[in-house]
Amino acid sequence: MTATKDSGTSPRVTLSGAPGTTAAPPAARGAARGRLAAAGLLGAGAFAIYTSYSWLQWTSFAIRSWDLGIFTQLARDYAHFQAPIVTIKGQGFNLLGDHFHPILVVLGPIYGLFPSAFTLLVVQNLLFAVSVAVVANLAFKRLGRIPGGCLGIAYGLSWGLQSAVDSQFHEIAFAVPFLALSLCALLDEKWRQAWIWAALLVFVKEDLGLTVLVLGLVMAHRSRRPAGLWLAAWGVAWFVLATQVLLPAMNHGSPWAYRSQLDVAGFLGDPASLFQKDKVATVLLLAAVTAGLALFSPLALLVLPTLAWRFLGELPSYWGQDWQYSAVLMPVVFCAALDALSRRKVLDSARFRLLSAAAMALVAVALSGHFAFGKLANPARDFSTAGNAAAVSALAAVPSAVTVETDISLMSYLVDRDEVYWVGNKNPAPDYVLMDVSGRPGTADTTTATEAESRFPGNRYTTVHADGHFQVAKRVAK
Repeated sequence: MTATKDSGTSPRVTLSGAPGTTAAPPAARGAARGRLAAAGLLGAGAFAIYTSYSWLQWTSFAIRSWDLGIFTQLARDYAHFQAPIVTIKGQGFNLLGDHFHPILVVLGPIYGLFPSAFTLLVVQNLLFAVSVAVVANLAFKRLGRIPGGCLGIAYGLSWGLQSAVDSQFHEIAFAVPFLALSLCALLDEKWRQAWIWAALLVFVKEDLGLTVLVLGLVMAHRSRRPAGLWLAAWGVAWFVLATQVLLPAMNHGSPWAYRSQLDVAGFLGDPASLFQKDKVATVLLLAAVTAGLALFSPLALLVLPTLAWRFLGELPSYWGQDWQYSAVLMPVVFCAALDALSRRKVLDSARFRLLSAAAMALVAVALSGHFAFGKLANPARDFSTAGNAAAVSALAAVPSAVTVETDISLMSYLVDRDEVYWVGNKNPAPDYVLMDVSGRPGTADTTTATEAESRFPGNRYTTVHADGHFQVAKRVAK
């Protein structure tokens, strides 16, 4: 038995005297299998919670935005080997000109097998659950059974993932496991694996190229190898290529659509805007979710690109905690905390690890009452099915394979069978118009038909369904 060096980092034990070969003793292999099984159980538990929440949303017709409908149209087109022309965003709108997310092509075959918008929610929940298993596995390895389990639970219940599940499907669903896999590999000094998983991030969303830049620099510092610098260059190159070439090309030559939302001049004129209360709350919650331990690791630097574009953005929804934007930060801060607990000598004690991991779990559970999963405590109240009959009746009034203009209320339940347009755009005259009128008391039964005729001059519409909640109008022959 001899000791050798593994990539210039830590010594490995080789057996049989064979140069360059290693073999773990049976006890170590058994321990690894045990850790993997425990991590898998945590991941399965997280998937069950996430999907239960999504199912309660789905069956109570709780839709957060138009995004689920948009990505369902994309998946449907990919399933038919077509470009993602998303009519919800506008007639002829190619979604590849909106954000750079070629990774979403993998949704095509999945949607082809299970053609429902709910499928996308399950896919996202599965991807998040994979990240839980990955982070928990390394936590068990580095911290031990009980502290590792506490950290895994804290990560699975973290407010960023809760908000993303609540916000329904977005492309960042793929970034979360990619980041978890890359950062855990980096902490284990598996540089090639870390490089590959990080490199895939550029195909999830254009801004993640900047996260890859920072990750590459951290890797270069830790590994003392040029591969990290190449990864950083890869991230920058794809960010520039996506925002300056590919997205404008797919958007009829228009500039990157989201550049105008970055108010750099406003920030320079008023630096105090950085301390707007929602921004401060987001930063404090990012620190709190790991009991502040993430701040003791250079991996925490990976949050900066995402926070930069969010806090420089004009939209208040970017600043807070209610949407999907913080999901990509959760694997970062938890891996940073894990790094701090397992590398910093001042933090490296069994007692401190246990107390710290338990504190993270308690914080996650306590915050759940203020975030999405708090609704699970009283699903009858927070996922009311009182309006289900009205929704089902309205959907039944719209046949399959027609064009429909609608608001977001039932959009995600129509996209699987119809060509759907959002009412806020300038659209061609649709076959049907479905509108939620519950917020307009006293609305006449013919209101939706009358409004459709005013939006589409020369077309006649008649009411085919009306109640106090929904109205459906059908275009009739002149």
